[in-house]
Amino acid sequence: MDWKNLPGGGGGIEDRRGGGGVPGGGIAVGGVGGLIIALIAMFFGIDPGAILGGGDGAQTQPPSQSQPQAQGQEGAATDEDYQFMDRLLTSTNQVWGNVFQQAGRTYTPARLVLYTRGTQGGCGVASSASGPFYCPLDNKVYIDTNFFAMMDRQLGGGGDFAYSYVIAHEVGHHVQNELGIADQVERKQRSARTEAEANSYSVRLELQADCFAGVWGNRVEEQASITQADIQEAVSTAQAIGDDNLQRQQAGRVVPDSFTHGSSQQRAKWFTTGFKTGDPNKCDTFNQNYNQL
Repeated sequence: MDWKNLPGGGGGIEDRRGGGGVPGGGIAVGGVGGLIIALIAMFFGIDPGAILGGGDGAQTQPPSQSQPQAQGQEGAATDEDYQFMDRLLTSTNQVWGNVFQQAGRTYTPARLVLYTRGTQGGCGVASSASGPFYCPLDNKVYIDTNFFAMMDRQLGGGGDFAYSYVIAHEVGHHVQNELGIADQVERKQRSARTEAEANSYSVRLELQADCFAGVWGNRVEEQASITQADIQEAVSTAQAIGDDNLQRQQAGRVVPDSFTHGSSQQRAKWFTTGFKTGDPNKCDTFNQNYNQL
């Protein structure tokens, strides 16, 4: 993948790196169980605090007084991490802006916060353990810039297109928020009769975001010179963070009713569906039999 061929300079990045983090904030994890929880939070959640039961309380915390101000683009012009994120954010926002325009709708571009160690956001305190996530309360994607190195170590793989898949998935959650899908899912979950039913709506939401990430990849395939090896990077990442794989690592057994993000097979399938078709209408995970997702 040649990400430097993607458009940049679209704005929307808040660079809070180097601020030393938020004292006492974030998600504390430890041991094997903690690692799995961190991995689940790390990949493609909306509010990582909710995984450990701290989501609601965290939203009421006041902003940290030590939080650094966002840096301007000029100061980050020679920073390759910043450039990579800038081009991904600009590209994903352009793709979805065009999709919405063709449908006669207005798209509000997502924003992205870069930080190290920790920062305060609309969904509470984000820490390094949170990994990338989307906060629907402020329409921002949050990512610690050390995440990709951690991704390489803990999943045994990575690559530019795999990293791009991560960001495109989070922007996919923003698209769901723009379309009102996230609100509909929240209402369905509140009225669910069982925990398994509530979880099923979460799985559908996450698989659709995977598919939306694939749609973006399809629409920049030629521009970014995406190869079959790049595609396999993303597919391997999707498989690695399937609920079944994570549960097997944690407890040695799989409990499908507790899935919240989808199995390895499902995640790979829906990313591939989006990538092959480039059509967001093919990403309807809500009007299919759950057992056939």
